[in-house]
Amino acid sequence: MAETKEENRELVERLKTLLNAGYHGGAWHGPSVLEAIKSITPEEASFKTPTVHTAAELIYHITSWRIFTIKRLQGDSDYQIDNEKKNFGSAPKVDEFELETLIMELSLSQDELIKEMDKINDDFLSEIVTGSEYDYFTLINGIIHHDIYHSGQINILKKMSAAYVDNDGDELSSRYFDDGLGDAF
Repeated sequence: MAETKEENRELVERLKTLLNAGYHGGAWHGPSVLEAIKSITPEEASFKTPTVHTAAELIYHITSWRIFTIKRLQGDSDYQIDNEKKNFGSAPKVDEFELETLIMELSLSQDELIKEMDKINDDFLSEIVTGSEYDYFTLINGIIHHDIYHSGQINILKKMSAAYVDNDGDELSSRYFDDGLGDAF
């Protein structure tokens, strides 16, 4: 007798639990995505070093790959992240409204991803992702790891940003703020 969709969801439910823990909190590894961006300021989100994306760009990036995953779960093989703008956005420096918008879009993409996962069963996870060479288990598991990686980067950027502020609250060094060092830094 074939299992029903409800009887064949253990792995999907476990993936959802890990995805939610890495996003909302309670993961064994440390701060979640939301814990990393909780109370982030526009200045912290815009802090830039010469070779690293800003936290704002990383928030956009995390959202982009959630949307990619949602589109694939929906069977859309046309949606691609095939350039820097689609991958990291075009607003490395953000104001409060733009930051709130980025965080809201990320939250909505998390909700939509969980909603799409509610439609699948464990058997679906072994199917090859439309337009790819890997399966849905690998894709969703990749999103979990992707979140962990980038939440760590965001936490480091926030700490670095704090190190570049003097006692008056003025930025000491950043590509986006005048540090008197020009582009050589």
